[in-house]
This record gives sequence, structure tokens and C-alpha cells, in this order.
Amino acid sequence: MSKTRRVVSGEENAVAVKDERGRWEDLNPEILALIFVRIPADEMVRKVPLVCKPWMEAVAGPYCWLEIDVADWCRRRNDSRVVDLAVGKLVRWSKCTFQRLSAYRLGNPGFVIVANRGKCLTVLQMPMSDVTDDMVLKHITSLPNLKVLDISDCSKITVKGLEAFGNQCKSLVCLKRNMSTQRTCANLIDDSEAKMIAKTMSNIQQLELCYGRFSNAGLSEIVNNCKSLTHLDIDGSLNVNLKVEGDLEESLQRIEYFAYRRPCIDDSDESSGSEGNYDIED
Repeated sequence: MSKTRRVVSGEENAVAVKDERGRWEDLNPEILALIFVRIPADEMVRKVPLVCKPWMEAVAGPYCWLEIDVADWCRRRNDSRVVDLAVGKLVRWSKCTFQRLSAYRLGNPGFVIVANRGKCLTVLQMPMSDVTDDMVLKHITSLPNLKVLDISDCSKITVKGLEAFGNQCKSLVCLKRNMSTQRTCANLIDDSEAKMIAKTMSNIQQLELCYGRFSNAGLSEIVNNCKSLTHLDIDGSLNVNLKVEGDLEESLQRIEYFAYRRPCIDDSDESSGSEGNYDIED
């Protein structure tokens, strides 16, 4: 049986390449988004739009920003003003459909944009941010669907801000309020935040309060009032003493996961990365 060979000319090959690229350009924006979200956010914004107009439109559309994760980029930038601008742009691109935001060093302007356009937001992770109690009190009513909140090392949010989150976010099931050793006066007992969590977040299931200033009294209120609690991490909380006789240790045994260790002398805050030349904020 004889075999035939087809020689493709340069012109035919160019047409084939064009047709192949055309099929990529014609993909539904939702399909393109499923591919693009695998790329880090800053790279997606900088590189993908350069390929073709449909890809540029897809990146600037809502499907790519149902989950906004710019945490790594924020740590490299280490500038609240720039972070606010970038987060604001991505929130606008999401057309108020974003369900998750993960960012470091968010400022008050960025939080206002997130809150006012976050009707679908269920996960808010903003550790080391400069958001204040006043901004939380003023805008938290716009986030009724919040389920997961990370305000670790947010030193400008105090017990007043925690109270606002607890009173307004009734769907909250996970709270992270870890404080680094450099931000904590470990020897000064302060049970106010622990008691406020116990009072306003009784449905909480997962709670992280590493390096907290609360004592056994505050911890007892959390354990006794938060009946749904399954995960509790209080590593580094110097004022807690589980060796004291009482019902506290027995109450802790019902929690599926409980973590506690005394703080080490060398414990310190994570160092921030160096800045790079990124233009996600442009």
C-alpha cells in the first residue's frame, strides 16, 4: 500500500496558526477565566492582556476576580497606598461579585471600597492592615455575608472593631486574630477582646488568638459561650495557665483541635519582602 505525503506550504502553515489563535480568541470569557486564575494576580494583570484584545477584556471582566488573592504581591510592595489602589481596581473589575479578598496592609480607603462593594464577600483576609475601628464601625453593615475573617496584626482594630464584626456578621464561623510578639505587651493582661468574642461570636467554629493578652478568665468565657468551637489555637498566649486546677482544662477537651505552647524568647514577626517593579496598581 503506497503512502502519500502532504507538504504544507508556508502560507498554509500561517493560516493554520492564525486559525489556532482564532479559536483561543473566541473562547468564552468564563472559560478563559478558569485558565487565567491559575496565574498569580500581578502576572495576570501585566502579561495576559498583551496577547490579544479578547484576553484583555477577559482579565478586566468579573469572571477572573471572583476570588481576589493579592497577598504575596502586597507583602512585596509593603505600601498601603499602593495596595489600596490595586485592590480598588480589582474590586471594580469584579463588578461587585468578588467572594474572597486576601490582601496585606490594606488601608482605610481600600477597606471602604471593599465594604461598599462586597455584598457577595464571604472571606476577608487582611492581616497587618491599617484599617481603623472608625472605618469598621461605619462600613461593616455592608458585609452581612462574611464567614471568614483574618485581622491578625491589625493593631488599629481594637475591641470596638471586634464588637462591630461580631454584631453585624452573624454568619462568621472563622476568626483569626493572631498578634506577633513585637505588637504584644505580653505581661499586661487584657481579657476585653476574648470576652467580646465570647459575647458576640457565639457561633464561631474556628478561632486563632496566638500571642493574645487574655488570661484564663477570658479563655474560659470563649470556651463556655462558643459551643460550636472545634478549632482553637492560642499559641504564645503568656497569661494562660492550664496547670491551675478548675474546669477550664476539662472544657478544652471537648474541642477537636486545641493548640497551645508557651512563647519562645526568639519568636518574632515575619520580615517583609523587598519591593519589586509591579504595575498591578497602574
